[in-house]
Amino acid sequence: MAANTGKLAGKTLFITGASRGIGKSIALKAARDGANIVIAAKTATPNPKLPGTIYTAAQEVEAAGGKALPCLVDIRFEEEVEKAVKDAVAKFGGIDILVNNASAISLTGTAETSMKKYDLMMGINGRGTYLCSKVCLPYLLKSSHGRILNISPPLNMNKKWFKGHVAYTMAKYGMSMCALGMAEEFKDMGIAVNALWPRTAIYTAAMAMLGGGEEIAAQCRKPEIMADAAYWILSQGKDYTGNFAIDDEVLNAAGVRDMEQYACVPGSNLLPDFFLDVGPEALKSQIEAGGLKPAFGGAPKAVQADSVVGKVFKQIEAMMSEDMVKSINGVFQFNLTGANAGDWFVDFKTGKGQVGQGASPGEAGCTMIMDSADFVKMFAGELKPTTAFMMGKLKIKGDMALAMKLEKLMIKMRSNL
Repeated sequence: MAANTGKLAGKTLFITGASRGIGKSIALKAARDGANIVIAAKTATPNPKLPGTIYTAAQEVEAAGGKALPCLVDIRFEEEVEKAVKDAVAKFGGIDILVNNASAISLTGTAETSMKKYDLMMGINGRGTYLCSKVCLPYLLKSSHGRILNISPPLNMNKKWFKGHVAYTMAKYGMSMCALGMAEEFKDMGIAVNALWPRTAIYTAAMAMLGGGEEIAAQCRKPEIMADAAYWILSQGKDYTGNFAIDDEVLNAAGVRDMEQYACVPGSNLLPDFFLDVGPEALKSQIEAGGLKPAFGGAPKAVQADSVVGKVFKQIEAMMSEDMVKSINGVFQFNLTGANAGDWFVDFKTGKGQVGQGASPGEAGCTMIMDSADFVKMFAGELKPTTAFMMGKLKIKGDMALAMKLEKLMIKMRSNL
């Protein structure tokens, strides 16, 4: 591991979500310098699924050589953050460093994300980061070593990072936008603000849940790589600011070359983390290749013929063949409104084809938007696609030539409906 240098000795770090995982690892790294650690988290009693509390983390911090103040705080609530900051200042005399680590995650699509879950992610990730930064700011300004570090990703605007979990991406990017804006706003005030994100998946309790169990550790690195990278960033001068840093790049700059020491299983094929170059589909495939079932990007719902629309898609599914896939060679997305509203896809591009409910797993070449009753009429031959299009009953986005191929499929189906 990267060696401690003593640069954080006597410094006070306010770390959100420090009762476990990456937050706790950063706390322990700084504690080895003799730092003061404020453990601002909302777990006071043990949870069988999420081990660690503010009190057990405090014990570990003091055993590592630091001083700890466990604070029971939900960073969504202003009064709780203000009280925790007030208690920290009363005990340690001030705050030098804020680490915005606390985060909520739900890798679910728009229809599957409840507003309660949406509010939770927005409240903790974006709002909580902003709130903690605002409340800590007066004390960071008084410090000779004012620093803010957000555990959040580079702002990658590729649409693949929004598809499938729009709400989570919005919430997580809120943390990154705080880093971007505050770095510029506070630069002349002597406060350095940066963001840090891992190259690969980090094995934490949250990762175990997302990856389908403890076995996912074989494809992850330990939280210590993030702790070492955070330590290096927080030890730099005030001119190191406005960076979206990646853990192994930071450690390379620090002279650490052996990244295998951070692997849970040295020599294993590591999962890349979200928001970098490899897309979420590749992550899901790699987890599945290891015999696990990721709790995100789930398989499409099986087609159920319990409605007139379901019957149509069931007929399409029954007719699929490799020859038909070669002939059509495209993916259709159907966004239906009305009495049997819902999203469906028909994949005539992969293998023997696939039909399912929800968004297409791959890029749709043609998207059709129409009322569900008109959709049934169209496939039954009671409404011609051209007529539906001209009358405004059918909206088509994408490849019109691909849309034309669908009419031939409808003719084949009519005798079966």
